Amino acid sequence: MATELKPSTIKAYAGPVGAALLILAIGGAMMVGWHRYNRDYVVAVEDDGSAVTKIIAERIAGTSSLKVSEMSGVIQSTARDVRGFGWLKSDQVVKMPFSVDYFVDLRGLGPDDLEWNDKTRTLIVNAPDVAPGKPNLDEANRTLVRTSGMFVTREAGEALSKRVSAHAQARAETTARSPERMARARDFGRAAIGNLMAAPLGAMGYGDARVIVTYPPERRARNTEQWDVTRPVNEVLANRGR
Repeated sequence: MATELKPSTIKAYAGPVGAALLILAIGGAMMVGWHRYNRDYVVAVEDDGSAVTKIIAERIAGTSSLKVSEMSGVIQSTARDVRGFGWLKSDQVVKMPFSVDYFVDLRGLGPDDLEWNDKTRTLIVNAPDVAPGKPNLDEANRTLVRTSGMFVTREAGEALSKRVSAHAQARAETTARSPERMARARDFGRAAIGNLMAAPLGAMGYGDARVIVTYPPERRARNTEQWDVTRPVNEVLANRGR
């Protein structure tokens, strides 16, 4: 026999449940707000208390075009200026958004770079390596600029600003080329190139074909017998056309 819930019973449960959900929602919003505040406004320091140029937050996400990936986040940069025979010392700490795009240049990709395996219906694309572009520093949207010193001249301020930008640029470039970020970007590149090749393969009747993308660092140690490549892809497509 089914139990009927009376309105009074529903209200009794709805009260605690609604309160719990409200507490969870408020807690989640506070956590997100704290992370954003810490990312954008709190200065990161070394163990000795000094500010340091570093990546504060970054994420890497894929795209469907041959701009195959993008790394974006917030960077903290620091600089020091010393003038007046060492008497006038000033420091600057800046936080700002940045982004780095990753590209695969396929303009030089030709038939010799494509290999076809009849047995496994696999297309192997020997692509150029993924390359990061120049970091884009969004200095117009700085979330923190902190300049300290007993007396900061205009010339010192300008020098600090240039050094902060240069340090941020160098740090972003180094981070973008790190093995972890390059590996992720290459993975997104494989997906983008695979999607690019899927349409012509499907049009030629090879909709179930597998696409394997290799990069120069991988091919240097590659055993060519591993793929069992029997014919170049241009020969396969020519025969298919006939």
